Amino acid sequence: MVILKSLLFNGSPNIIFGMASKIDDESKSPFGFNLSLTVGDDNQRVQMDRQRFFQSLTLSNRVATQHQVHGDKIIFVDKPGDQGESDAMITDKLNLGLAISTADCASIFLYEPKRKIIAGVHSGWRGTSLKILEKTMLMLEEDCKADPKEIIVYLGPSISQKNYEVGEEVARNFDEKYLLPDGEKFLLDVAKINYDILRKFEVRKENIQLSTLCSYEWNSLFHSFRRDGKCSGRTLGVLAMKG
Repeated sequence: MVILKSLLFNGSPNIIFGMASKIDDESKSPFGFNLSLTVGDDNQRVQMDRQRFFQSLTLSNRVATQHQVHGDKIIFVDKPGDQGESDAMITDKLNLGLAISTADCASIFLYEPKRKIIAGVHSGWRGTSLKILEKTMLMLEEDCKADPKEIIVYLGPSISQKNYEVGEEVARNFDEKYLLPDGEKFLLDVAKINYDILRKFEVRKENIQLSTLCSYEWNSLFHSFRRDGKCSGRTLGVLAMKG
């Protein structure tokens, strides 16, 4: 099992973080190491692989998952297991992991060490157009009294702009500075939009790690729906605070 880490979170002794890759010698999934229950894989095998992944993070069965619908619903969670439909989760509970599923979309993990609160956000083009990260930041700041200047953020691997072609019906939702013309299409930079949202809230540059790995290009390492379509699995990234 190959697990990606974050340099910033590695420097935080109270944080547990890992993002699964496609690589795992024990998994028998036709998708590679797939951790999604919604892609047509064998659910029992997926549950077993999830359990192995969670155990590798010392979280065992203490992980909250969500059914992501590319919306802007944000929930506060205080227990593990399936939390229903949402695309962002927030918790102040220790030893409770927040799992975000991706296969090209942006995954954003946030930690405010003074308030001891974490959040995980799933943001594809739809969620980004609905400003799900901005709404999550507002909840952290206003409802949880988190200080944006103290927040540490990891933006996980996602599809890069040069590989993310969209039509005019998608492009019209975004400022032109995030778009490159590509014939009759456009190339969209979702990661940069979310990075700029963090900076708008005055999250410090040194507190943001933006992965430059492209899920579309790194075929051996990442799932990519844009590349593989129905043959694509999903990864999970998990963030938790140690008790």
